[in-house]
Amino acid sequence: MFIILTYDFNEKRVQKALKICRKYLKWVQNSVFEGNITFSKLEILKNELSTVMDKNEDSVRIYILKDERFVDKEIIGLKKEEDYEFI
Repeated sequence: MFIILTYDFNEKRVQKALKICRKYLKWVQNSVFEGNITFSKLEILKNELSTVMDKNEDSVRIYILKDERFVDKEIIGLKKEEDYEFI
């Protein structure tokens, strides 16, 4: 499945969230990640984020799409994501 994950963490915890998300997804913009992930890895990712977040201050949003082929993406301005596709 293809997901888009965003988070809003307190400054004290934002670097930990960034480090966790980068293990599983591509970093495309400040606090925004996307990529293909299995259901089991998504559960691990959510669990890891839950251990560092304060649920009274921080939030995570996950948009789940069945397949990346059904996503139209337009980037205007600086492209922050690393290009992992090789020709």
